[in-house]
Amino acid sequence: MKRRAFLTTAGVGVAASTLAAPAIAQSNPEIKWRCASSFPKSLDTIYGGAEFVGKRVAEMTDGKFQIRTFAAGEIVPGLQVLDAVKDGTVECGHTVSYYYVGKDPTFAFDSAMPFGLNARQQNAWMTHGGGMDLMREFYKGYNIIQFGAGNTGTQMGGWFRKELKTIEDLKGLKFRIGGYAGTILTKLGVVPQQIAGGDIYPALEKGTIDAAEFVGPYDDEKLGFNKVAKYYYYPGWWEGGPQVSMLVSLPQWEQLPKHYKAVFEAACSDATLDMLGKYDVQNMRALKRLVGAGTILKPFPREMLQACYQASFEVYEEEAARNEKFKKVYEQWRKFRDEEYLWFRVAENTFDNFVFGAPPPKTKG
Repeated sequence: MKRRAFLTTAGVGVAASTLAAPAIAQSNPEIKWRCASSFPKSLDTIYGGAEFVGKRVAEMTDGKFQIRTFAAGEIVPGLQVLDAVKDGTVECGHTVSYYYVGKDPTFAFDSAMPFGLNARQQNAWMTHGGGMDLMREFYKGYNIIQFGAGNTGTQMGGWFRKELKTIEDLKGLKFRIGGYAGTILTKLGVVPQQIAGGDIYPALEKGTIDAAEFVGPYDDEKLGFNKVAKYYYYPGWWEGGPQVSMLVSLPQWEQLPKHYKAVFEAACSDATLDMLGKYDVQNMRALKRLVGAGTILKPFPREMLQACYQASFEVYEEEAARNEKFKKVYEQWRKFRDEEYLWFRVAENTFDNFVFGAPPPKTKG
């Protein structure tokens, strides 16, 4: 009797497993996406953010959901990623949204606003401060849903052929600068140039531009800017904590199974943490090498920062007066920024100021 019961139970088990296999296969369909990056492969950290997402997604779906990354220029130029996603040329794109402020300055809130939020504050605004809801409402107009998928941390101010001493030195300066900062610097006489990362070096070398900013020591060293400009300024006040975004075609997103969507979101979140950590390690090493090789490290003059700060909020108010989409996000973002600054001023800033300025502790031996 026991033997008969065992065989009966075993038979049911085999039948169940036979039926379950097709069901599982159907719930995990094979999907292949293409991702257009705004960055060249040589910039392994920021370009690598998209590859990181693809790798995580494949691991968590047993290889059923695959995302292949293409460097800038392989499918579309680096500054045309948004259009490629919007038009359905690719399913997704990894980019920095302030590249598209020419379409609408509201895009900048998705990445970085001059004198705005640092990396932690940007993450807080997006995930729990209402920023994600506002930006996704905005992106719907482009048939796109977006996800944070990287952050570089506060960037450097860029490479200059000549030393900056006064605000007058900005007049007529041909400066490669991305995002909304170009509009602001125009008020101070700068001639901004929007150039993709891989095209900056030849422009700086040939003298087509006088100065250029990109990310920070690690990427800037890879691109060789120190070979054609010796003054390296900080901070990049226009990028206190720029988020790198994964833009996804909304129709493609809506076709994904629910669990694939969860996997994708988790992979993007992991990519943000991974990229920020890698930059924090690599930048400190690269900066030492650059200074050791003769780079002259200098802070922007304080009067210059103050003038840029004032000009930034003048531009915001002007844009809000004529652009309802911008105004809607700006008013909420400005309120969040001001309140978050109050909190960071109490603990974070006090701690940082003390430990960064304190002499080395006395130790035995």
